[in-house]
Amino acid sequence: MKKKRHSPEQIIAKLRAAEVDLATGIPIEQLCKQLEVSTATFHRWRAQFGGMKANEMKRLKELEKKTRG
Repeated sequence: MKKKRHSPEQIIAKLRAAEVDLATGIPIEQLCKQLEVSTATFHRWRAQFGGMKANEMKRLKELEKKTRG
């Protein structure tokens, strides 16, 4: 299976769509299949990006770049 890299904006968009689907009662395993990610990836994304908005994520990435060099 080929690895995919998702941008922070894509991750946040997928998480928003996932929250709507979870509210309707879709099991997480089925949701992850629709999103084409593993359940571990989904839970990691929720932990990292759960309540963020796209502009907040962009700012976080900019601050990380500044601190690295």
